[in-house]
Amino acid sequence: MSKPFRFGVQCFNASSGVDWAGKAQRAEALGYSTFSLADHILGPGPALEKTNHPVQDVAAIPAMAYAAAVTSHIRIGSRVLCIDYYDPVVLAKSAMTIDMLSGGRLELGLGAGWLVEEYNAIGLSFDEPRVRIDRLEDVIAGIRAFSGEGYVNVSNDTIQWRDFEGVPKPVSKPPLMIGGGSPRVLRLAGREADIASLNFNNRAGVIGADGVRSSDEALTEEKVGWIREGAGERFGDIEIEIGVYFAFVMDDPAPVVKGFCDMFGYTQDDMLRHPHALFGSVDAVCDEITRRRKLYGVSYFTVGYDAMEAFAPVVDRLAGK
Repeated sequence: MSKPFRFGVQCFNASSGVDWAGKAQRAEALGYSTFSLADHILGPGPALEKTNHPVQDVAAIPAMAYAAAVTSHIRIGSRVLCIDYYDPVVLAKSAMTIDMLSGGRLELGLGAGWLVEEYNAIGLSFDEPRVRIDRLEDVIAGIRAFSGEGYVNVSNDTIQWRDFEGVPKPVSKPPLMIGGGSPRVLRLAGREADIASLNFNNRAGVIGADGVRSSDEALTEEKVGWIREGAGERFGDIEIEIGVYFAFVMDDPAPVVKGFCDMFGYTQDDMLRHPHALFGSVDAVCDEITRRRKLYGVSYFTVGYDAMEAFAPVVDRLAGK
């Protein structure tokens, strides 16, 4: 049975606290289910230029807490927090504090990290994918123990915790999102996550055509298969989310589509059906989203803040259906 549609907004930047509050409140007013952030550190400069990544000018955890404080019912999410940027126990306590203070509205996204030049610029070792994903699994075990009952006793390759109770406790079990695009991390998502987030395979360590081309229709079906392999019998319980990085709700998207075709080497049909892109009128976008739920099982779509207003009629029509 298909899961009901949900829609999120991801935002990177705030010119002021008033601006940030207004963005979160507007997402809530438009009916989006989640207001989320990525987790990046670098400001403008040569290091960021090497990544092709936009600036994120706010730190994820305090910005999530601020967004929770100025809203009433929208979930506050992370797509996704990089576990390598935090001491695990500080990450666990910070996350549970946001959930407690928001009345149980945290949606906790975790990832193994991928932006190699960000690691290099801040002097952090960029381990091979196997090591980073194993560490992610260790941290997930720690966060679960921290938010559970009784004393925290966790011993693995990353964490050695014992003889204390994790506080605060979450108001309700925060949904765990695990995001990525490689077989190993998506199988982990199948085993452990409430929400599996489909992303590019960012094996190149930068934003670029390689990532986009790692996520066409056939490869996205393969990614869903990796989630299924990890999940086994619990696959039906998992919500599948995807970032719509190219969202253009408009009556005549042909010129925009052509620009992306030229950039990524796709035909028009391939670009229109790319799982991380949506182009066209409200009717056309709604039809395509419905097709993708049937094809991939994706029911949760996240758009960037710049697309939020134009995409709102889609949310109004489909959310919860």
